[in-house]
Amino acid sequence: MALISIVIPAYNEEKRLPDTLKKLLKFVSSKKINAEIIVVDDGSKDDTAAVVLALKNPKIKLIKNTKNMGKGFSVQNGVKNAKGDIILFTDADMSTPIKHLSEFIQYHKEGYEVVIASRDLVESKVIVPQSPFREISGKVFNLMVRLVTGLPIHDTQCGFKSFTKKASKLIFSKQTIVGFGFDVEILFIAHSHKLSIKEAAVEWYNAPGTKVSFFKDSLRMFAELFKIRLNGLKGIYK
Repeated sequence: MALISIVIPAYNEEKRLPDTLKKLLKFVSSKKINAEIIVVDDGSKDDTAAVVLALKNPKIKLIKNTKNMGKGFSVQNGVKNAKGDIILFTDADMSTPIKHLSEFIQYHKEGYEVVIASRDLVESKVIVPQSPFREISGKVFNLMVRLVTGLPIHDTQCGFKSFTKKASKLIFSKQTIVGFGFDVEILFIAHSHKLSIKEAAVEWYNAPGTKVSFFKDSLRMFAELFKIRLNGLKGIYK
């Protein structure tokens, strides 16, 4: 039976993680999915690590960054330590319900190497939306992604993406961005290597408590688009 690795980057997530991990364990058990769950504690200042260890479940592994390194670094660290035939990373807030994992596994069986959740497809259902301000800024960012990088993708930032083992080794070995702009970079790498990418419609629920600082992180992410484009022109991702 194929092993599925579920990577969760976590920074100060002591309140949400226990419920999230219990939901994940219940889901993989009910669907008879052979899974490992990897929580990457990104230098949290609360009891994120303690609540993970308190569950004492052999399916759950904890990795601790020595300090706060960024979401991109945490996902990369988790993926590099994953043993699964399929590797999914998902946000600790479960904005994208874990039920979609079954669909993603099926897409991989059909031959797709990368499967990403999208809130921007006609079939997608945004049940609890973001604020209008963040909604508009997200659309502007997606437009800039397509203009600067040429990526033919509607929604690069949804935190629910899966990869075959072979694709993950190629993509994450070339990743250079450690912050929130890493989503665009890993998709750019996948696209550059002509990997098959499936953009899948999902349900999505905005969860309060985002770790993204609108002004600081948004400016950095816009700058990183040009870094990705430049890296591509330099052949860094080959």
